[in-house]
Amino acid sequence: MANLPPLSTIPSLPQETQLRVLDTLFEPSPELHRLMIPVLANQTFSSYTSLIDAVGGRMSALSAPNSPTDRDVLFGILGSHPRLGRAPANPEHLSELSKKEQAQLNEGAEEQAEKLRALNAEYEEKFPGLRFVTFVNGRSRDVIMVEMRQRIDRADAEKEIEETIQGMCDIAKDRARKLQSHI
Repeated sequence: MANLPPLSTIPSLPQETQLRVLDTLFEPSPELHRLMIPVLANQTFSSYTSLIDAVGGRMSALSAPNSPTDRDVLFGILGSHPRLGRAPANPEHLSELSKKEQAQLNEGAEEQAEKLRALNAEYEEKFPGLRFVTFVNGRSRDVIMVEMRQRIDRADAEKEIEETIQGMCDIAKDRARKLQSHI
C-alpha cells in the first residue's frame, strides 16, 4: 500500500482494503483481521494514532493470563511480526516496510548477525509464543542487542507482552506518519 486512505473512508471501504490498512500498519495476521474488522467497519477514528491505540487496547485486553484462548489470539498477532535481523535468504515473510525499517540491522559483520540470530532464539525460548519487537528507529544492531539481552535477563513475560504490544504500536504510528506524508 503506497499510502493510507483518508481515515474517514475506512468504515465504507471494501473489507479487502481495510485488511490492507491493518497489514500495512502492523503485519499480516489473520488473528488481527478477525479482531479488528468489526471495529473498522463500524467505528470512526479521529486520527491514525487513535486507530492504532484502539488496536493496542484490543491487544492488551487479550493479555489476561487467566484466558488461554485470548492469549492464543494475542500470540498469533504478536508472532506475525518478523524477527529482527533475519537473514535475507530466510523464507519468513518480511514486508517492504519491515525491510526498510530493519535495513541497518542487516548490515555489518556476520558475527554480529549470528549473535542477533542467537538472541532471537534465546528470546523465543524464554518467552514462548512471542517475538522480540522494538521500534528500531535507526538504532544500531549493537544497541538493539543490548536491549534484547536486558529484556531476556529481566525474565518478565507479562512485561514482555506489554512491551511487544507497545513496540508494534510505535512501529505502526511511525508507518502511518510516513505514509500519510505521501497523501
